[in-house]
Amino acid sequence: MFERMKEDIQSVFHRDPAARTTLEVLLNYPGLHAIWMHRLAHRLWQANWKLLGRCISTFSRWMTGIEIHPGATLGRRFFIDHGMGVVIGETAEIGNDVTLYHGVTLGGTSWNGGKRHPTLEDNVVVGAGAKVLGPITMHKGAKVGSNSVVVKDVPENATVIGIPGRIVMQKEQKDQDKHQHRDKIARKYGFDAYAVAPDNPDPVANAIGIMLDHVHLIDTKVEEMCKSINAMGGDVCGKSLPSINLETFQDSGLVDDMQRNREAFDPSI
Repeated sequence: MFERMKEDIQSVFHRDPAARTTLEVLLNYPGLHAIWMHRLAHRLWQANWKLLGRCISTFSRWMTGIEIHPGATLGRRFFIDHGMGVVIGETAEIGNDVTLYHGVTLGGTSWNGGKRHPTLEDNVVVGAGAKVLGPITMHKGAKVGSNSVVVKDVPENATVIGIPGRIVMQKEQKDQDKHQHRDKIARKYGFDAYAVAPDNPDPVANAIGIMLDHVHLIDTKVEEMCKSINAMGGDVCGKSLPSINLETFQDSGLVDDMQRNREAFDPSI
């Protein structure tokens, strides 16, 4: 039990930069309190002490502003940030490393018995005010934008926004390989890799990413030409190109702007 509690506390530090000390987390994170009380209520529910489980669930809602039905199943390192207004229904199933923000509802769309609430697989993130409704499945790594309403299954690594929710981005393996390759090129030329992140909406950052792809292609072709010319007896490309890094642009003020943008934008939400 204490190992799980320690793991829960660490998950807060991993996902909330505002957390400073363990004591602060223990005293001031209602999402953590709600999860711990739910574990007790869930055990009572499974042991058929359903009324007592519901009473603890109601007390937890009164204390934290978060309502989790004692029948819901929660995975490890589940994190509820802020938490006020979160509602999780009886047949909801939540995997590991899932994050919910305030105002999220995992609700049902039917009064019939049986499975009627969503299933959230590992690493799902649901933004503030979003509603995920019905016996649907949000597959691993899926994300829901704030205030969206999701009523259909969401594929792995997809991002959903709007009412009703629609997929606006789905990372395929080939795209992930492409962006990993681009990050390596960015580091080679001295650019901070965040500036070319695939989910960064900044058009300037996206333009830089395209330019990096183009520069890398030119480098590859020039290297092939140099090898061919040298193989025929020529002597070219003996000197290496001068290095470029962020300090080169220090006087322009771009570095300070990039740092401010990095601190102001969190692409993971």
